[in-house]
Amino acid sequence: MPTPPHRPFVGRREEISRLRDLFAAAERGDGGVLVLRGEPGIGKSALLEHAAQVAASTFRTIRGSGAEFERELPFAGLHQLCVPLLTHLDELSPLHRGVLQVAFGLEAGRPDPPRVGLAVLELFAVAARERPLLCVVDDAHWLDDASTRALVFLARRVAAEPIVLVFTARDHDPAPRLDELPGLKVAGLSDADARSLLAAERTVTLDQRVRDHVLAEARGNPLALRELPKAGGFAPPTPSPVMKRIQRSFQTRLAELPAPARSLLVLASADPTGDPRLLWAAAQRLGIDDQGASRAAEASELVEFGSRVRFCHPLARSATYWAATLDQRHAVHRALADATDPDTAPDRRAWHRAQASSGTDEDVAADLESAATRALARGGVGAAAAFLERAAVLTRDPGRRTERTLAAVRAALDAGATDAATELLNSVDTEALDDRRHATVDVLRGKIALVEGGGEAENGPMSILRAAQRLAPQDPETSRSYFVAALETALAVGRASGVMGRVIQAARSAPSASRPPDLLDGLVLLDAGRYSEGVPALHRILAGDEGDWTRTPGLATVLAAELWDHDVHTNITEWLVRTGRDTGSPITTRLGLSQVAMAAVLTGDFGRAMEAIAEEEAIADALGDVPQMYPRVQLAAMRGRSAEASDLFTEAVRQGTGQLVANVHLATAVLNNGLGDYTAAMDAAGRATGAGDLFLAGAALPELVEAAMRCGEETVAGSALDSLLERTGPVDTTWARGIVAGTRALVTGAEDDHREAVRLLERSPCVPGLARSHLRYGEWLRREGRRRDAREQLRTAHRLLAGIGMEAFAQRAANELRATGEVAVSRSERPSAHLTMQEIHVARHVAAGATSKEVAARLFLSPRTIDAHLRNIFGKLGITSRRQLRDMADFAR
Repeated sequence: MPTPPHRPFVGRREEISRLRDLFAAAERGDGGVLVLRGEPGIGKSALLEHAAQVAASTFRTIRGSGAEFERELPFAGLHQLCVPLLTHLDELSPLHRGVLQVAFGLEAGRPDPPRVGLAVLELFAVAARERPLLCVVDDAHWLDDASTRALVFLARRVAAEPIVLVFTARDHDPAPRLDELPGLKVAGLSDADARSLLAAERTVTLDQRVRDHVLAEARGNPLALRELPKAGGFAPPTPSPVMKRIQRSFQTRLAELPAPARSLLVLASADPTGDPRLLWAAAQRLGIDDQGASRAAEASELVEFGSRVRFCHPLARSATYWAATLDQRHAVHRALADATDPDTAPDRRAWHRAQASSGTDEDVAADLESAATRALARGGVGAAAAFLERAAVLTRDPGRRTERTLAAVRAALDAGATDAATELLNSVDTEALDDRRHATVDVLRGKIALVEGGGEAENGPMSILRAAQRLAPQDPETSRSYFVAALETALAVGRASGVMGRVIQAARSAPSASRPPDLLDGLVLLDAGRYSEGVPALHRILAGDEGDWTRTPGLATVLAAELWDHDVHTNITEWLVRTGRDTGSPITTRLGLSQVAMAAVLTGDFGRAMEAIAEEEAIADALGDVPQMYPRVQLAAMRGRSAEASDLFTEAVRQGTGQLVANVHLATAVLNNGLGDYTAAMDAAGRATGAGDLFLAGAALPELVEAAMRCGEETVAGSALDSLLERTGPVDTTWARGIVAGTRALVTGAEDDHREAVRLLERSPCVPGLARSHLRYGEWLRREGRRRDAREQLRTAHRLLAGIGMEAFAQRAANELRATGEVAVSRSERPSAHLTMQEIHVARHVAAGATSKEVAARLFLSPRTIDAHLRNIFGKLGITSRRQLRDMADFAR
């Protein structure tokens, strides 16, 4: 192979400095990441090559690159990057070894996306034991979505490992996940550096006027400085975009080659793997003389053939592919399909077959459908959507084409590609559909509207409702399930939009169930205010063996809370967590952890709440998603830290609608009742009860009564109490009866009601409710002039509130005690007060005897990161060992 001419590395002082800083940190054991962004040809790839050369003596380097033609294949980019490290597979934990084998298609199964990232982290960490590891990925914007998610996950977690990751990505190209990582904009060269680079190019002689023209047009783009002189000779003929001019240069060089060399280059441009064995096998099928053709191709400096086939620049590959005629592209894809092993690479073979097809071809469409099934089994929903979309195009039968298109819409929606899902759905001719397929279209439109959010979110429940009504005459059971789905989504949008009322009204006409009352019946009864019928019906459904509620567990958690029944809620929550972990479903696990946190907040176990929140956030982060806000909002309100809570509430309102906003109103009422700002509390509680959302309205009524009574608004308080009594009348739990007694005491001023609240809540798991009942009783006693009796209640209230961590309410109790002439016993600040939620999680698990590796698996971190967290925890707590951590009461289970 001819040696390419030496090219000087000009300028780039800032970029090189950033890279050297990363390398120095990694040599100290601190990993880092950098995304180099810029226009094509700006020098990103050259910087990667320079980085690899600088690090060569100290680092082990692995390379990968994205390929436009490979974006549909799940984990293809990650597999390419990890191939040199697979010799370390046996050194991984069995779980992570299996996860990678499934992800890379070496074993059957469905990978858990967050676990893939964690498995890659362990693989990289093992590979970096002897010397630091440098991972460079060119054209990362073309990586498949599954690989991108795993690498972004990895990039966020290498801080405690001797690993450096450097990516390149184009500006304005589809790589939004990479935007979350530290980046550096690679701009054009300075005028002086541009002149130096152009002067160093000896391939073309330019006169001064042409030189100045090239410099002006290139705008410091190094590739343009090298290629523009070749593209237009001494006087570029007409102005055109720089990148098109560069592509023209590549195509000009291509056109000058002999026909066999051109064919070989087109073949190489169509193969995203860069596998020379596949290339030569396909070339044989096309009758290309590989020896002569490869020599001529390499002489053009467009490509090099080594352990991998590499074009000199991605634009060269793209220019080559699109310079070919459609018939030529069909031919090379057909040859590549024939040369691809159907057993080891069935998906790539199917993809090449599809690219080689014109018109319809049921055999190829079926092959693509099988590839989509395999992609889904490996977590590649984006790949499945692409395969199914192409399969639909190749399908002749209209009904079968519609089924494949709708399947592609579902996969695109699961992949978060709502624009693609909408475009596919719009291609379906709804006039020709039967009711069942039309209902499917309605449901998919509803889901798209919900995902898009904003003003479109309200259309979601209404679209699903249309599906329910469409199927009511012919398929009552499916129709009822769609009614339930419409109600569940309407709850997410919230009553304030008016959608909930319309859905409920329509649900009253749902087909009758051919069995005992279900969730739909119970929900309709509650909405109608028929609590004496609805509450017992729902209790029978939710407290019994696992049944229909497992199909809509999110709705079940809301309805369980409406029952004020901690045992029922715990049963559903445990099912969610257990099912999520057993099935590997991150959505179900996250819902379960959120409910664990909500229950812990209501029972006053804030440490457990923070632990569950940290784990849910870790899963969300691993998926590139935002964490659940509900438990964080309620915890912040109960803790009573005003500034911290206000910032969180603002963020929740900014990103949420409907149910989340109603949650913020309830949380604001709790916070301000603790702070003693009763006017603000009454306003917020009024908003929460006015929204009418299940559970939230009921939970907000006691807050409204307390705030209204403090503000002298006895009529408002009395009305709210009547509503609370109506809702809780059929509920027979000590929690509900204790809350009602304490709320009634505020209005009646009857001591028996205060005593009843304390007596009942002592037997319930609701410790915050018990503490607040002691506080209200003590406040009432002080105002009655019974200071000695008041002190007893206020001391108990302060002890409980401070012990839980309800700081605002504890301060309110301390103030009341001071008014009786007694100073509250100062409790030293809890040792865990300054720990983050993640540190709380680590500390609680380590105190329970978990190893760093076990905690790391829960939080999707490396064991070294857990050890780093432990060092921080020990420093904050003033301890030096795990044994001391186990002895601390804050972390007892």
